[in-house]
Amino acid sequence: MRVRLTALSVAGAAALGLITAPAIAAPNRPAGTEQVSVFGHRGASGYRPEHTLASYELAARMGADYIEPDLVPTKDGVLVARHENEIGGTTDVADHPEFADRKTTKVIDGASLTGWFTEDFTLAELKTLRAKERIPDVRPNNTIYDGRYEVPTFQEVLDLRARLSRELNRDIGVAPETKHPSYFAKLGLPLEPGVVQALTTNGLNRPGAKVAVQSFEVGNLKELNKSLQVDLVQLISNSGAPQDFIESGDPRTYADLVKPEGLKEIAGYADVIGPDTKVVLPVKDDGYLGDPTPVVADAHAAGLEVVPYTVRAENKFLPKDFQSSDDPKAFGDVFGFFKALFDTGIDGIFSDHPDIAITARDDYAGR
Repeated sequence: MRVRLTALSVAGAAALGLITAPAIAAPNRPAGTEQVSVFGHRGASGYRPEHTLASYELAARMGADYIEPDLVPTKDGVLVARHENEIGGTTDVADHPEFADRKTTKVIDGASLTGWFTEDFTLAELKTLRAKERIPDVRPNNTIYDGRYEVPTFQEVLDLRARLSRELNRDIGVAPETKHPSYFAKLGLPLEPGVVQALTTNGLNRPGAKVAVQSFEVGNLKELNKSLQVDLVQLISNSGAPQDFIESGDPRTYADLVKPEGLKEIAGYADVIGPDTKVVLPVKDDGYLGDPTPVVADAHAAGLEVVPYTVRAENKFLPKDFQSSDDPKAFGDVFGFFKALFDTGIDGIFSDHPDIAITARDDYAGR
């Protein structure tokens, strides 16, 4: 059995001779767990273009327990960090006339997308591109970094993690997400062998390693469970169903997976669920928070930890209860939203603003 996610934080810190933060006395926490873990979502993507080494490094230096690269393959089978395989919105590929003929339309997990796709580029070609801010209308300050950073490989992210762990004298975790695994398997570019190989080669495929591998699909996590000794995270959307369920004719949805029977099944191959925050704290039709669901308590009863995604500080992404104005770019009462989530007894949280998440966590713990 793998070591629990929050226990990993303690074990990693202890191995480095560090002192852990005090435990949060939130309700429904499993016995023996420690502080809420902060995952730097796509790095510190509230401050730097997402999935760049600069974003990951900033997240680690802000104190994030984990950095989170989303993984997609190149044409030559190298895993790189992008939120999606479509890169028109996160790189300057449209400004490269030599790649104009690569623009195309594809169906990814049932959705038709037009743009440029990583699987049509070799790593050498991708390395000629530069990252840019994905949501410049909400994060205009991040656009000053447009054009400065490359698309990193998974190995480069792991190298950065190792270097920062040494420099900061604490164990920086990594939480890779496998994106669209069924789609890439059909292309002959499966993600899983590269993930296993990279973690093994870097000494991270072992009990106690501060690693959490994620997927919105079920089948690839079950397969990874056979070859990985690290935490596995079943991601849970607030709507729809896993793509591999849809393709196989399994009628179950994500809503079914967070029922007690579904959670019991998840506990057979994974250690953590990563639900949309709305699965834990629903947002009503009027935009305000509803009552908490039983998902956190039910997951804990099944032996699973709960790490929701994603808290962002801008009004655009907050429930109306916590918005400060009509300006979508302005920061709202994100500390209030964090507190509402911590009150449910969650074990970790994904955030684009890891520094704010850490402050909220420390405030909640009474430090």
